[in-house]
Amino acid sequence: MSTKILRSYLLAALALIVIGNSGCQMTQGLYFGPLVIPIPVSPFFQDRLEDKAWMHERYGRVPILGPLTADTPDVGMDPPTDDQVWREFLRVKEAEGTIPFLFEMQFNDVQIVKDKITDYIDPPRVYPIIGPAQQHHVHYKCTVYYKQKTRVGWPIPHTITNDDGAEVIYIDKNHFHMVGNVDTGVGSKY
Repeated sequence: MSTKILRSYLLAALALIVIGNSGCQMTQGLYFGPLVIPIPVSPFFQDRLEDKAWMHERYGRVPILGPLTADTPDVGMDPPTDDQVWREFLRVKEAEGTIPFLFEMQFNDVQIVKDKITDYIDPPRVYPIIGPAQQHHVHYKCTVYYKQKTRVGWPIPHTITNDDGAEVIYIDKNHFHMVGNVDTGVGSKY
């Protein structure tokens, strides 16, 4: 009789262990009180965070390229993209501020002209964290031609048009070139 009772206790304990570890128990988890109520967030703030991350990922870092040799061209990187120029243009125009239904700006027939101003390389020097490198400076003058339509909604609704708007934006595309016999660590034994 005692072996049957012992066996049933062991089976019951094993069943509790299996059920307890399977995730099928009826528990609610931690209770956070009023923090479980969802709070609505405006898409405006989400878009600003996504734009900030996009700018940091695409344009906020300085690339470190391989060393300059006889076969590599010593001209600068590609000119700024239309996306980069347009984002800088909007950042400049954002300072004027817009208020929906009260003061809105609209840009049409946009043309972007990019001109390289300078392209030169500094002599080699040692930079912290990078090591020996040369800084390659490339500066662009980007002119944005556009037609602007400004709608003012208060106190008297009216529309202002500017058919020959132009804005000049300067963009620097600096980057580094490593100097000397560079060991990148790829293919080393250790």
